Amino acid sequence: MNGLGVTLLAGLGLAVLQQQLLLHRPPRLLELRQAAASSGPAALSLRFSRPLEPASVAAATTLEPALPFEVQGSGNPLLLLPKAGERIVAPLLLRLGGQDRRGLALTAGERHWDPRPHLLAVVPVAGGEQLQVRQHDGHWKALTPEWTSIPMVQPLGDGAGVGLVSRNGQGDHQVWRLGLRTRNLSRTAAGLGMVERQRLEKLSAEPLLFAQLSSNRSGDLLVQSSPRPPGRASTVLWRRGGGRQTLALEASGRISLLPQGGAVIVPEIEGLSLRTLPPQPARRQVLPGSRDLSSFCPVAGRALLVRHWPDFRRSLELVEPGQAPRTLWLGSAGLVASACSRGGERVWALLIEGINQPRLVLLSLDRRGKLLQRRELAGWELEPGTGLHYDPTGDRLLLALRPLAVTTTGAARPQRQEARAALIDATSLRLTLLEQPVRQVSWLVAG
Repeated sequence: MNGLGVTLLAGLGLAVLQQQLLLHRPPRLLELRQAAASSGPAALSLRFSRPLEPASVAAATTLEPALPFEVQGSGNPLLLLPKAGERIVAPLLLRLGGQDRRGLALTAGERHWDPRPHLLAVVPVAGGEQLQVRQHDGHWKALTPEWTSIPMVQPLGDGAGVGLVSRNGQGDHQVWRLGLRTRNLSRTAAGLGMVERQRLEKLSAEPLLFAQLSSNRSGDLLVQSSPRPPGRASTVLWRRGGGRQTLALEASGRISLLPQGGAVIVPEIEGLSLRTLPPQPARRQVLPGSRDLSSFCPVAGRALLVRHWPDFRRSLELVEPGQAPRTLWLGSAGLVASACSRGGERVWALLIEGINQPRLVLLSLDRRGKLLQRRELAGWELEPGTGLHYDPTGDRLLLALRPLAVTTTGAARPQRQEARAALIDATSLRLTLLEQPVRQVSWLVAG
């Protein structure tokens, strides 16, 4: 046998030996990351060096404190989800186990996991307003400089940052993107769940007359803006991975990115339209009628709409793929905000009832519109321009409330009091108020 043949045989033998060694090595965890959850309070994506049997992973894996969960998938990767309805109120210790299809056990390992979102708030300060985050230990941390005001805050849907609009004393607006890093998964408990400030990037080269923002679960940021002096409005999509794309869209209001990506909801004169985004082929579907998008549900394709009727009544509708909108509530009260769990199994509607003495009322409904709970938020009013935000990990609602200004006939209106962040148990509707004064509030999801 010549030298070339010997070399080839030796190489082949080495390859076979390496293959056999790899086959007999225990499977390893290659990647563990937070994943978007739609059916439960949180989710982890697990990727291994070779496919594992899902049933063995479910049987050999534990969470502390004890929390029921399920493992979904048929190969690699797998998805670990705490069961719907469970509340996560503290960090979790994950101990992974399982076997591959040859019966080899996964190399033992554990991770500390904190899937709870953080509370973001625009806070009044000496220099105007500032974006701050409430850490899980209750301390507040400044994330931005002090600006005259911050009219809008849009957390990125992947938890990697936030989009902001600032305004100076002359009324000029600027758009910013602030990167954030949160240690939601770690080998040690030290620093778990702490939010760290990263780069603050200006997205608008010139002062703007106004700007509106939207984001999706991929972390893309959509910016609708008009220049100063007034000119043609523009809509720009800033991609999470870098780059920007100008979109040729005409809208009669705020455009919203679809949470799962690939499309936008555009308000038009004839109704709400669903439009695909490049590079997909252009498609447009229209839902006619006088409707506004109120909020998205976690499950793809589900959303809550507010419909305006000719007799000045309003209704809250649940929309699902392939079905006509389902009316959950109809009335003459002001419908100011909404939120929903999963695919709309539970829905919350915030109403303003009455005219001379308006009352703020929170309703809890099921997906058929049956009233589950009603809570009057006596003595409080919603901070204008803010909404209702649901946290599935802790099963709680977030909103900004300020004391209701009450005057007697002929008396001067009392000085405005600052709003406070309010946390509401989504099942019992029990209210807890935080001491920090706020102007806006929202959740930063764990990314």
